[in-house]
Amino acid sequence: MFARNLFRTLPPPTNPHGAEYDPEEDEPTLEAAWPHLQLVYEFFLRFLESPDFTPSTAKRSIDQQFVIQLLELFDSEDPRERDLLKTTLHRIYGKFLGLRAYIRKQINNIFFQVLYESERHNGIAELLEILGSIINGFALPLKEEHKQFLQRVLLPLHKVKSMSVYHPQLAYCVVQFLEKDSTLTDIVIKGLLKFWPKTHSPKEVMFLNELEEILDVIEPHEFRKVMKQLFQQLARCVSSPHFQVAERALYFWNNDYIMTLISDNADVILPIMFGALYKNSKSHWNKTIHGLIYNALKLFMEMNQGLFDECTVRYKDERQRERAKIKEREEAWAALEQAAIANAEKIKAQLPSGNNQYTTAIDNEDLDGVDPEALADTIKALPEKGETGEVEPVEAAVQRDLTRRKSFLPVDFETRRALIQHQQHKVDPST
Repeated sequence: MFARNLFRTLPPPTNPHGAEYDPEEDEPTLEAAWPHLQLVYEFFLRFLESPDFTPSTAKRSIDQQFVIQLLELFDSEDPRERDLLKTTLHRIYGKFLGLRAYIRKQINNIFFQVLYESERHNGIAELLEILGSIINGFALPLKEEHKQFLQRVLLPLHKVKSMSVYHPQLAYCVVQFLEKDSTLTDIVIKGLLKFWPKTHSPKEVMFLNELEEILDVIEPHEFRKVMKQLFQQLARCVSSPHFQVAERALYFWNNDYIMTLISDNADVILPIMFGALYKNSKSHWNKTIHGLIYNALKLFMEMNQGLFDECTVRYKDERQRERAKIKEREEAWAALEQAAIANAEKIKAQLPSGNNQYTTAIDNEDLDGVDPEALADTIKALPEKGETGEVEPVEAAVQRDLTRRKSFLPVDFETRRALIQHQQHKVDPST
């Protein structure tokens, strides 16, 4: 009954391909037959939750093919249907132990399809919510299969354009893994930094939210392994011109546990963060950011006054070296420019007052309208290669025959003779 009434081909999506659905602003597409479908879903759920339900009897109908068809319905655009599907699939996962590995495999296939093919699926958030409760029940130590799922599926899901639709559920799954096995911290942090957005500020804020959740459960010895790369990225976030990104990064200094981790490792973290904090305390355009930066600098000063003063002196020395390097570079370019100008003037002064004896003001366009015989006499008067001596400039000889001058080009005698013969051929109709 359930299969006949619910398993169907879903209509094509109403949202354009690639358009990011915003649950807060966009209206969902509702299923017209929902009153009927809802009745069937609720009836089936009561059947699964009944005390008299026996999985051994029902497994003849609820098999792998049933699971595949059920998962296909998760792409429905009606959120009410996806919510009941989520509950239904979770009940089946709990009741049928033999289908658990198969269900996880098929969910992975849907994620791979989103990652490497379509980049869209309406049920990712619901599937991740189911996986969150599944991960919470994993036995320790974690199997290699589960670690690969984290590394090959959950972390790459951060790069999908529509991540905002399912990010809370995704972050919950990642944190669940870290609570189960703290040794995965290095893999998770490096994975986040690998997929960290460069030009999408709202997505960057979501990454910072997830990062704070991870730091809330991180172990101190695992934190020391990743703190350098982590705070290099935080320094870039503090320097972001987008005030929401900078503001979210600076809120880390309001977290007591994170401040404990920073205080224990201030000798490494403060030199990384000091330059970004000091620079943006003066140059950032948003006044709120100034207040948050002053608060962070004050906390660093209270942690270790001597280290803070040392970082201040080092930062000022680096700035002076940078200014000296910039000035040196500008002086080098100015000297190069002056040398080029002087060299050009020197070459110009060495040239004769008239144009070179091997140059002429004639080009191909200037030959139209020139008397061929006069031009032939002019070219015959030119010196052969290797001859020296004072010769009348060519322009003066042909000035009366030229209509305009465009450029001075070296003379190619063979080409000129060929052009003269061509002009004579045009003038003499008998040839």
